[in-house]
Amino acid sequence: MSATEQAPAGSRTRTPLVSLMIVSVIAHVGTKISAIAIPWFVLSSTGSVAVTGLVAACELGPYVVVKALGGPLVDRIGQRRVSLVADLGSAVIIGAIPLLHLAGLLPLPLLLGLVAVAGALRGPGDNAKETSVPLVAEAARVELERVTGLFGAIERGSGLVAPAIAAGMIMIFGPPGAVGVTALCFAVSAVIVAVGLPRWFDADRVEPATRVGYLGELREGLRFLLRDRLLTLLVFMITATNLLDIAKAQVLLPVWARDGGHGVGAIGLLLTCQAVCSTASSLLAGWLGARLPRRLTFFVAFLISGPTPFLVLGLGWPVWSVAIGYGVAGFASGFLNPMLGAIFFERVPRRLLGRVGGLSDAIAWAGMPFGGLVAAGLITLAGLPAALLLLGGCYLVVTVIPGLLSRGLFERPAAPASPETPPEPHPDGATPR
Repeated sequence: MSATEQAPAGSRTRTPLVSLMIVSVIAHVGTKISAIAIPWFVLSSTGSVAVTGLVAACELGPYVVVKALGGPLVDRIGQRRVSLVADLGSAVIIGAIPLLHLAGLLPLPLLLGLVAVAGALRGPGDNAKETSVPLVAEAARVELERVTGLFGAIERGSGLVAPAIAAGMIMIFGPPGAVGVTALCFAVSAVIVAVGLPRWFDADRVEPATRVGYLGELREGLRFLLRDRLLTLLVFMITATNLLDIAKAQVLLPVWARDGGHGVGAIGLLLTCQAVCSTASSLLAGWLGARLPRRLTFFVAFLISGPTPFLVLGLGWPVWSVAIGYGVAGFASGFLNPMLGAIFFERVPRRLLGRVGGLSDAIAWAGMPFGGLVAAGLITLAGLPAALLLLGGCYLVVTVIPGLLSRGLFERPAAPASPETPPEPHPDGATPR
C-alpha cells in the first residue's frame, strides 16, 4: 500500500467510527478492570504489598517506554495492524496469568515478565487506537471536535463504570477470573478491529525510499514536536498538570478524607460527582463541536477545572460543598480533551501521528511518578491546607502560560491539510496554510 492511500474520495462510511468507539469502550473498561484486578489478584495470592507494587511498576514502566519508542512502528505499518497484534498479544499474555496460577506454574519472576510484556504490548496498541481518531473522522466526514468529544466522553465514562464492574467481576469470578475477563476484553477488541476498521488503515505511511532508519524517524517526530510552539507548550503543561493531579489523587485527597474524618466514602462521592459531570460535558463539547471559541474555552475551562478541587479541599469546606466544587470542576474539564485532541490531530501530519503521539504521551506521563512525593513533602513541610492551596496556585500558573504565549495559534485551520502533502510547522510554531 502506498503512503498516501486513504478512504476513497467522495465516499462516506461511519463503520470505522462506530467500530473504533466500541473498541475504545472495551479497551478503556478492560484496562481499568486490569488496573484493579491484577493488583488485587497479586495481593490476594501473595499477601505482599511490596510485590503488588512491584508488579504494577513492571507493567507501567514498559508501557511508557514502548509507547514512546514504538511510534515509528505505528507510522510504518499502520494503526489497524498494530492495534490488532497488540490486542491479540495482550489477550494471550494476560489470559495466561490465571491459567498458570491455577496450574501452580506462576512463580514471581514469570509473573513479572508477563505483566511487563503485557504493558509493552499495550503501549503501541493504545497509541494506534488514539491516532486512528482523525482517520475515522475523515472517513465518516464528521467534524474532528465532535469525534474527539465522543471519545473524551467514552474515556471519562469508562472511569465511572469500570471500578464497579471490576469489583463485581472479582466478587463473582474471584481475582483470577477477573483477570481472565480482562483478557477476554482484549480478544473481543481484536475481533472488532479486524472486522470494523478498513485495511487502508494499514497503509505504509513512510515510503521505504524516504526512510531514515528507526532512530531517525523517532528523532523526526521529536523534532516536529519541539518545533511546533503550541504543541510543545501544551505537552509540557499536561506533564505538569498530570503531576499535580496525581499528587491530589494519591496523597492529598486521602489525607484530607482521613484527617477530616470523612472516610473513604467521601472520596468515592467526590470522584463520582467529577466523573459524571465531566462525561456529560464531554458529550456536550462533542455536540457543539467547532462552535466553541478555542482560546476562551481553554482559559475558562482550565481556570475552573484545575485549581477548584485544590481550593475547596484546602479551605476546609463541608463534604457536600466540596462535592459541588468537584462536580463544577469536572463539568469544566470535559470541554478540554476534545479541544486539545482536535488541536493535536490538526497540527500533526498523518505520517507522523504514531511517533509524535507516542512521544507526547510519554512526556506527559513523565512527572506522574513524582506527584505523590511532591505532595508528601509539602504536607510534611507546611501542612495539608497550605499544600493544597500552593499546588492549586501552581495549577493555575502552568495552565495560563500556554494561553498567554500562544496567541494566534489556537485558531482552527481554514481547510484540513492534505494527507498527501502534510504541512510542516515553521520554527515559531505557526502552521502554514
